[in-house]
Amino acid sequence: MIEIPKKEPLNIVPFIDIMLVLLAMVLSISTFIAKGEIPIDLPKANSASAPSANASPVLLQIDAAGDIFWNDEKYELERLDEVVRGLKPEERVLLRIDKAATFDRFIQVIDLFKTHGHENFTIAAEKAQ
Repeated sequence: MIEIPKKEPLNIVPFIDIMLVLLAMVLSISTFIAKGEIPIDLPKANSASAPSANASPVLLQIDAAGDIFWNDEKYELERLDEVVRGLKPEERVLLRIDKAATFDRFIQVIDLFKTHGHENFTIAAEKAQ
């Protein structure tokens, strides 16, 4: 009679161990990942004040490279023109502009707001020490 060797059952314990190690690594690394924050080094001013807590303005940021971000989404100046055109006059905009950004880019953005008659904006700055 021919004997058929018994197959040993698949041992999944090593697979579970590997998955748990990978899960632990992902969880520990994910705490160090920035949550989409655009690095802006604000200029300092003696007259800077804290923003009012009751208002939640729309956020427009310009980073050191001159890239424009509208509510954390990158926009070109032409596309921003369409957005500003659709803004209601009572909507407040908070401008966060990196101190290394060119003054030309700052003027382009301010001019865009003024062209569409939107003057309800605040320029963010850090309080000087």
